[in-house]
Amino acid sequence: MLKPTGKLRPSAAIRGVLAALLFAATPLAAADLVNVLALDAGALPVVVPPSYASWPAFRLLDDDPGSGWAGAMGETGGQTFVFELVAPAAIERFEFDTTCLDGEGRGARKIRVSVSDRDAASGFTPVLEAALVEKKAAQAFAVRNPTAGRWVRLEVVDNHGDEEWVELCSFRGYAPRPAVATLADVSGTYDSDYSLFHIRQQGSAIVGCYEYNEGLLTGSVEGRVMKLTWAEPPAERDGPAVMVFAADGKSFRGHWWTGTSENQAPEGVWNGTYRSAKVGSCPHWSGSVGGEVERELAASGRARLYGIEFDLDSATLRAESRPVLDDVAKALASHPDWRLAIEGHTDSTGTPAHNQKLSEARAAAVRDYLTAHGVAASRLTSAGFGASQPVADNATELGRARNRRVEIVRR
Repeated sequence: MLKPTGKLRPSAAIRGVLAALLFAATPLAAADLVNVLALDAGALPVVVPPSYASWPAFRLLDDDPGSGWAGAMGETGGQTFVFELVAPAAIERFEFDTTCLDGEGRGARKIRVSVSDRDAASGFTPVLEAALVEKKAAQAFAVRNPTAGRWVRLEVVDNHGDEEWVELCSFRGYAPRPAVATLADVSGTYDSDYSLFHIRQQGSAIVGCYEYNEGLLTGSVEGRVMKLTWAEPPAERDGPAVMVFAADGKSFRGHWWTGTSENQAPEGVWNGTYRSAKVGSCPHWSGSVGGEVERELAASGRARLYGIEFDLDSATLRAESRPVLDDVAKALASHPDWRLAIEGHTDSTGTPAHNQKLSEARAAAVRDYLTAHGVAASRLTSAGFGASQPVADNATELGRARNRRVEIVRR
């Protein structure tokens, strides 16, 4: 039998359905919890069972109920996964999706979840045993006694009766946001799946290139997680990527997508190993945030800035934003004839009125910083657009992260 790979995406209504809780608990408000079992949060599979080739285990963590994992043909239960979190977390609620199934009876039925703060092979404490139904999104189960751990083990005991396949679409775990240790500067050259990978860290911003198809990289790093946009101008291809550094900063593992929508399964892996602290260069890359801003403004009249960080729900610039803005101010000093608009953009979280006000205040804060660091006030204006001009899908955290941005536009 050839296993079909096509998928029908569930409607927004289906995606919003919550199953009844099997274990009584009083969960925190949704805004107080984050999904720590997500690729964009730095979670990665470290133990995986045999799987159907085009339905690998990492698709359980891609925040898309339209894709998922399938076991090897004929193995309809008894599979064990272990996922490593970027930092220990006490998960208070687990969620599962079974909307992507390719046939009746294939959905995972009985599941068990355990957590460990020791390693990926031992020290696991059971926290949840539940039964899933088929063709349903966001089946939610609260944990009676949340236990902090860095490794999460998921056991799929059986399915709903199909004799050939067992499938599961998404696995999420919600916990208070964990504290993640920050690495030292990750600038350098790495051997990667797409040739040499050169990156420079400036504050929380990341810029770089890779020696494949004139690839360019922009984005930010938080803790051990890089969230990047890759672009290959000759091929007119681009998209997001998420890489997670090992605790020693000497390697990373990650995934990449194509296009503006992250609400789909990753298209591939992107891993790297540290080679040298020397950043190196590519013929098609300027070598710095300021250099890329200058190049983009000259070429297209618009440059997108990432690594500009604010306090939560505030227009107060954080210290890690200063290296980026200092470099931008230096680049703009080379073009005193340029008049520029600073644009603020938010994700769709919050009300339109709140997002509009916040985006205006953040754009003004960037304008004021540049003015205070040598850019003439007469050259700069600022405006906010709230969530009205997204560049990615607000349905996922990775998309929302790309939508929270500042842009500089030549007028």
